[in-house]
Amino acid sequence: MPVDSETIAFAHKLAEASGAAIRPFFRQPIDVTDKRMTVGDKAIFDPVTEADKSAEKAIRAIIERERPNDGILGEEFGEKPSANGLRWVLDPVDGTRAFITGRHEWGSLIALEENGMPVLGILDQPVLGERFTGANGRSDFVTEGVDLPLKVRDCVSLSDAVLCATHPDSYFTPDERAAFVRVQGAVRMSRFGGDCYVFGAMAMGFVDLIVESSFKRWDIAALIPIIEGAGGIITNWQGGSCAEGGQILAAGDARVHAEAIKLLAG
Repeated sequence: MPVDSETIAFAHKLAEASGAAIRPFFRQPIDVTDKRMTVGDKAIFDPVTEADKSAEKAIRAIIERERPNDGILGEEFGEKPSANGLRWVLDPVDGTRAFITGRHEWGSLIALEENGMPVLGILDQPVLGERFTGANGRSDFVTEGVDLPLKVRDCVSLSDAVLCATHPDSYFTPDERAAFVRVQGAVRMSRFGGDCYVFGAMAMGFVDLIVESSFKRWDIAALIPIIEGAGGIITNWQGGSCAEGGQILAAGDARVHAEAIKLLAG
């Protein structure tokens, strides 16, 4: 079902509230709590700050007040069940490692799911004043009041591709790391870091392939409509749905996606 203009406007309102809550904390002294996450058999640093918590609280308050029948799933404060099949999926600061090191490669992720499938996504970078949106089969980039349509770029083969991943050494199991290395060895260039922001770069036509793992639902829900709306492909490593998180493979060109699938499979 198409997302109506009122709902899209409401999602932008949530992004504004999130940004207002986050900006005062950026590049300021801030306490960091380690939630720890497990990848395979190893525990890795998983930071959370008051910026994450304040933003999610702000978004939840608006949803509760204005759309009380909608469900909410947030990274920091869990799930409120939906009464109408609609659920907002929230990751207020995706890329907290970048955030606490003063870098801009992070964003607020806000998605709307209908019966478990993402139908609207926003990636907001409130410090840069950049917002990526995806809904109804199109994606847009909004900055300084200008709204530009997004489109991925053509890439004939994996050997021409630019590959991005957040941190293969941390977020991949040993077997996943080995699979990733096969893909990395076939591309033109690879860059690490970026979290959700590299998905926006793909939608703009600057990145050809993204390989990730250990994603949660709130890490990916908003990014699916953005990548697909820009003409890209986003799946798990087997080519199926990635809506529940886990292994993620995004590509701007179907030819690159198909080559990467084969290499990841071994």
